Amino acid sequence: MLSLPPLSLYIHIPWCVQKCPYCDFNSHGQHGELPQQAYVDALLADLKNDLAYVQQRSIHTIFIGGGTPSLFDASQIERLLKGVEALIPFEKEIEITMEANPGTLEHDDFAAYRAAGVTRLSIGVQSFSKEKLNLLGRIHDQNEAKTAAEKAKQAQYLSFNLDLMHGLPNQSFDEAMHDIDTAAALLPPHLSWYQLTIEPNTLFYSKPPQLPDDENLWHIYEQGQKKLAELGYEQYEISAYAKPGFQCRHNLNYWQFGDYLGIGCGAHGKITLPDTDNIIRTVKIKHPKGYLAASDYTFETTEVIAQDRPLEYLMNRLRLMTPIPKTEFELRTGQKATVVKEGMEKSIARGLVTETDTHWQLTPKGHMFVNDLLSQFI
Repeated sequence: MLSLPPLSLYIHIPWCVQKCPYCDFNSHGQHGELPQQAYVDALLADLKNDLAYVQQRSIHTIFIGGGTPSLFDASQIERLLKGVEALIPFEKEIEITMEANPGTLEHDDFAAYRAAGVTRLSIGVQSFSKEKLNLLGRIHDQNEAKTAAEKAKQAQYLSFNLDLMHGLPNQSFDEAMHDIDTAAALLPPHLSWYQLTIEPNTLFYSKPPQLPDDENLWHIYEQGQKKLAELGYEQYEISAYAKPGFQCRHNLNYWQFGDYLGIGCGAHGKITLPDTDNIIRTVKIKHPKGYLAASDYTFETTEVIAQDRPLEYLMNRLRLMTPIPKTEFELRTGQKATVVKEGMEKSIARGLVTETDTHWQLTPKGHMFVNDLLSQFI
């Protein structure tokens, strides 16, 4: 039987100063003045249309992503958050994260977003190398990245994240390690550190840059993992590292197959409906013009049928390093743990998973071959 999980909210603000060549997110370069007031009005109307999915829950995390949400004035972010709280109650210790670009600091100081109600910043640094930032199409330089981190500390956010990439065009091992050292010196409670991948429908896909070879990529990854651990960052998810107590609760809810409403252009949501033994996914209208002109903001609603839920759960949950409780599997999928018995036995035989009466746990080998493991459940 399905159980109602915690509820989060994702808010998408689609505009950025310019589209980065590696980005496949639903983002649009800024042309002229942004329709901030109209877009916040639309976001709140979108949320109002989704209130039936709340099912008497409160929101325990919010993530404002993009695009570049820090292009919006702090006054509009405050109006948005107050409008959301007027529709759905906030939990007392709510985590509210906003993505920010170091190159938009002149738009509104980070202290203003803190006063508006944001409790956690995620700052898109990517690299501290001027050359690499230029290749990635970023609008900030390494000094602005450092200034952004310092301003986040001064504004007394409860936490902040620095986003770093590795495996960048022509990146050497020393350059990758220097990025980690430079980021850690700024004392962020949380670091995202992930490899650049070339995605379809990006400029890098049509004009691929020269990336490090597989041997160098593995060396960077292996030594980077070691360095981050030595610096006191615990890896709790495939690409997320945190000081104790500073994991991103919003992302944890995603990977634990929790529920989340998604509002804004192209935003995705996932909702559990215990009364009908159903899980649905929602997608909102993707293009800003269409979204702003709409009254029904939902582009598509699909059902996650019962036989697909174990694989969907595992695709999310296997990103985390912690053991998987069998009770969590059953509550989030509405399926008995025995439905994955055959796949788990094959994975155990291959040294990818260990099992107790109450949990499954990936082995170090399992973390390296997650796709092989998942293939046992298709």
